[in-house]
Amino acid sequence: MVLLRHVGVAILMAAAPLVVAQYTLVNHAVQYGRTEMQAAALRYVSQGEHVIADTLSQLRELHQAGHTSCRADDRVAFRRQAHQQSFVREFGLLDSNGFAMCAEPMESMQTTAMLPKYDPNAPIVALGLLNEESKGAKAAIIGWHVANGIRIYARLEPDAIWGDLGPEYLRPYRHVGISLGGNATWLSLGTHLDEDSDSGSNLIEEVAKSSRYPIAVHISAQQSALMKIVGSLEFLIKIAAGLFGTVFVLLAIWMNRKPEQEDEFVLAIRNSEFVPYYQPVMDLVTGQLRGCEVLVRWVRPDGTVVSPGMFMHYAETSGHIFEITRQMMEKTVIEVGELYKDNPSFKLSVNLFAGHFEDRTIIGDVEDIYGGGPIAYEQLVFEITERQPLRDIDQARKIMAELRSLGAKVALDDAGTGHGGLAYLQKLGIDIIKIDKMFIDALGSDHSSTSIVDLLVELAGNLGMGIIAEGVETMDQIIKLREMGVTTAQGYIFAPALPAKMYIELARALTGHITDKEPIQIEDETTQAA
Repeated sequence: MVLLRHVGVAILMAAAPLVVAQYTLVNHAVQYGRTEMQAAALRYVSQGEHVIADTLSQLRELHQAGHTSCRADDRVAFRRQAHQQSFVREFGLLDSNGFAMCAEPMESMQTTAMLPKYDPNAPIVALGLLNEESKGAKAAIIGWHVANGIRIYARLEPDAIWGDLGPEYLRPYRHVGISLGGNATWLSLGTHLDEDSDSGSNLIEEVAKSSRYPIAVHISAQQSALMKIVGSLEFLIKIAAGLFGTVFVLLAIWMNRKPEQEDEFVLAIRNSEFVPYYQPVMDLVTGQLRGCEVLVRWVRPDGTVVSPGMFMHYAETSGHIFEITRQMMEKTVIEVGELYKDNPSFKLSVNLFAGHFEDRTIIGDVEDIYGGGPIAYEQLVFEITERQPLRDIDQARKIMAELRSLGAKVALDDAGTGHGGLAYLQKLGIDIIKIDKMFIDALGSDHSSTSIVDLLVELAGNLGMGIIAEGVETMDQIIKLREMGVTTAQGYIFAPALPAKMYIELARALTGHITDKEPIQIEDETTQAA
């Protein structure tokens, strides 16, 4: 009798939420779809604004530096600037008729005008599109007038604006159109929808426009498409009704049995035993705290701390690293959010692994956790290690470009030790190079290691990247690094990775006593840096 009673209760418990879920899906499908479409449109606008703003900044720098001719030194500057931008194919000069005079990196010259003939009454900035197309996107041209009708221009990659944004379930049923400078189509993605068709009256559209540049995004979908998706879910719900009943019956039978012992690692994730430790990153010139790198530690219930080397490989190969990374980011907001809100110049470095760059999940996680919170996007640095190969470089580049469009930076960890090499620096749009500890350990005693550090410092300088030395442990290393031009470092000579409370106390002490006018004084081996 007890079992039958449990079975009856189980069936009732299964039926009630299914009925409610079906009603909710039908009534909110269209509104939910509109919300998702508007969010996607706004993200396309943000991406376009970032691309144009960043490119204009580069053109302005070239102009201010006097690179306004096709001389050899100017062409070198064009080439160097192009290598710094993952979404810019080339920089060059246009004559007053809009034809290319020179371009770097050198490719086949465009035989038609790239921009309209120069108009003295026109704005200093000109925008245009070429017929070159890739995946529905056209290559944009951005021109900056310098003198006598001559314009410095940047030719963007067609996929600078490309991105299959928005919910995955809606992509087969919607069309995205992005216009630049009026009616010129920059991107056309998805199925074109006909307003004159029988279903045209059911066409819904969301529009977002930029307040800074002539960018307009139109996303449209047929209302019936949304209802078809709901219809599929309704069908699944009907099937699930029987399955839920079965599941609840089984639960009723097994409810008095003790569950088997869960996998220790999964249980540790559920119990939130993986916690962030914070290793300070210091300025070698001023002695100021620049921020920290977030390192994961496994703290067992008995207080035992397990180092990452004991579990990280398993976490990555099993896929548990994704949930651990989410927990780490969530805890940084709770633990050091107030500190970073009070110190907007502080950087927070979060480690990602190759699997994070295979789809856009990490973008959603970053937006959900840090969007509108106390730690600004501009304070975030996401580190990708060179020790693991990226399966899809193009996909990784797009994910990193989205992170950068939010305002975050991307750093290459373990530089010089793994698979990517210079190809990562060239293709991924890296902002910061981190020199691996193995090279720092051998400074001054191994010529090849010293040469590699010199090369990385020179490369970072030429490409406009930041550079950080890892694993610094002696004053000799600090002195040598400063002589080589490295101004930022982390390591045990400053502090190991610290629990949140200790890191906050250190940060408060340093920000309360160290200013830009108080540089580190390096005198002998007993001098304390930072």
